[in-house]
Amino acid sequence: MMTENVNPKDILEWYIWAGVEETCGDIPFDIGKNEPKHETVKQNASILRPAINDLAHNVSGACKSALDVCENVSTLEELKAVVEQFEGCALKHTASKTVFGDGNPQAKLLLIGEAPGADEDREGVPFVGRSGQLLDKMMAAIGYSRQQYYICNVLPWRPPGNRTPLDSEVAVCLPFLKKQIDLVDPDFIFILGGSAANSLLDVAETISKMRGHWFEYQKTNGKKAKVLASFHPAYLLRSAGQKAKAWNDILRLKKAINDENSAEHY
Repeated sequence: MMTENVNPKDILEWYIWAGVEETCGDIPFDIGKNEPKHETVKQNASILRPAINDLAHNVSGACKSALDVCENVSTLEELKAVVEQFEGCALKHTASKTVFGDGNPQAKLLLIGEAPGADEDREGVPFVGRSGQLLDKMMAAIGYSRQQYYICNVLPWRPPGNRTPLDSEVAVCLPFLKKQIDLVDPDFIFILGGSAANSLLDVAETISKMRGHWFEYQKTNGKKAKVLASFHPAYLLRSAGQKAKAWNDILRLKKAINDENSAEHY
């Protein structure tokens, strides 16, 4: 039961952290005469959408806790340990395993997906299911195995039923991803899927508009990584007609890496 000593701000932050995005009640009320029409709100959804990075710093104590523990981490092994011990994200309690990262931790190329699926949740390794097998084949076609890149997800825990992650869940886990990027220190980041791209780059665009374009991500050491986004392999399994576009993205990625490697030898 709510009491007068409860801080409404704390209650609101708790609701947001828990994933509550709208409320309803038995008694209707008017929130203002100048309330925008539903059509206007829908058209300006990208403007009204709260920035993921801002949410990560402000939504709750869980976000602050994630940021705090990351400050004292200096290796991927330490980061994996604190993520496995972290209790601030409800997804951990519905997942079977923490899915951290896989591949070469010193690679110049980092691949980032959205969240683990059922197969990854069982094995504790990212991209081991059907979509991961497709990704492995696509990367092998340009001469890359997992020993030549590092791969992880925005979320280290599987959302129930593979549902789309809530902004609050992304916010809590984002400090772990950014620390992981800092520790791997890649020159190139290949993002798989619109949700992962929006989370890392703090934008609100469809993957169809983002793919094929280069972006930049600034690491805490001041250096920048070149970022390219493409379709998630799970989407390609459902939409085989988009595989050609994804292949073009991978070829674009390979060319950029080869060009940089050639420049370093001069």
